[in-house]
Amino acid sequence: MRSGITGKLAGIATYAAITCGVAAFAQDVEVAEIPSASDVSAYVDNTFLFLVGGLVVMLMAAGFCMLEAGLVRSKNAATQVTKNVALYSIAGLMFWLVGYHLLYPGDWMIAGYLGEFKMWETADDLATGYSSGSDHFFQMVFVAATASIVSGTVAERIKLWPFLAFTAVLTGIIYPIQCSWQWGGGFLSEAGFSDFAGSTLVHSTGGWAALTGAIILGPRLGRFVDGKSVPMPGSNIPLAALGTFILWFGWFGFNGGSQLAAGTFDDINAVSTIFLNTNLAAAAGTIAAMGLTTVLYKKTDSTMAFNGALAGLVSITAGPLDPSFPVAIFIGAVGGVLVVLTVPVLDKFKIDDVVGAIPVHLVCGIWGTMIVPLSTEGTSFAIQALGVVSVGVFVAITSAIMWLILKFTVGIRVSEEEELEGLDISECGLAAYPDFTK
Repeated sequence: MRSGITGKLAGIATYAAITCGVAAFAQDVEVAEIPSASDVSAYVDNTFLFLVGGLVVMLMAAGFCMLEAGLVRSKNAATQVTKNVALYSIAGLMFWLVGYHLLYPGDWMIAGYLGEFKMWETADDLATGYSSGSDHFFQMVFVAATASIVSGTVAERIKLWPFLAFTAVLTGIIYPIQCSWQWGGGFLSEAGFSDFAGSTLVHSTGGWAALTGAIILGPRLGRFVDGKSVPMPGSNIPLAALGTFILWFGWFGFNGGSQLAAGTFDDINAVSTIFLNTNLAAAAGTIAAMGLTTVLYKKTDSTMAFNGALAGLVSITAGPLDPSFPVAIFIGAVGGVLVVLTVPVLDKFKIDDVVGAIPVHLVCGIWGTMIVPLSTEGTSFAIQALGVVSVGVFVAITSAIMWLILKFTVGIRVSEEEELEGLDISECGLAAYPDFTK
């Protein structure tokens, strides 16, 4: 009896000691919270949107590749597709090496303007709302799209390796720095600038780099004779049409994925609205460009129809969520008109843009960015103009410096003989269509 009581008292004492010890430990150590099922579900949904959106945007690389291959002459087609495969590869490496942390600075070297130069590292955290790897992949395919814009403009007369050297700087340094000003929380973000999926940050950036390259490189031989523009038709219009449709498809990932979330009722409905506005703008751009070319030139130019679609897509990219459906149609239609009107202006200044990338991506990128305040609350035309000018000046100057360095060191243009023969032979040592080559 006595031993039983003693044993019970000892058990009570032990329990009390354990309880007190746990209480004391809890005061000193923060117990990790167990994530809720809704948090985990949102994390998975958001990551899935990034991954699927990124895969769809990656297909745009094939779209650019086919569009450009169709719009260059047959003697340059192999070089053009090689450039596109190579630039995508370089973009992937450079964005991993330095680009990601320049775009999303953990710490600023110059607050609001310049982030850190360091390699990307995995940093998954449920609190961020998505996998860091999915974000890295999604942003990387945007970088590759910017480089593809430049590729088409300077086609048929640029050396392969100097172009790829420029691509490395564009994708690893120039693009991420200006993007950080907005998407990385830099000075444009603080000022209230708005560019939902990148009319300025992606498309105008590629357009400015392409414009400076075209000016410094000069036009193709025979493109302008006695002050007049001489057309140089592409080799495969059906292939260019295929490229246009692939790009159109890829834009749903481009704009829809830029919602950056799919784990709530509102977010997934926003993605659906973005899809609809994106499609309407592209359709309107197509019809507007076709109609205007018919009126002006008495013919419906197929390449203008293709670029009209892309113009509508670029125009809506800065704000694909907020416009009503009629406004989205208006934005896309104006983009289609701008493409048609810009081409003769470039010809007047003897700027040779092989695929029409400057009208589509630069001009319509500016238009799409400047029209955002029409539909998006909290934005202003002045701040939108600040963003357009800031990015334009930075990209144009840095691109021009890089082009000039390459020009006066290794050279950027092939010889006249190589250009006349075609770059496929001089740069790649083969023909894209050997059965049809003399």
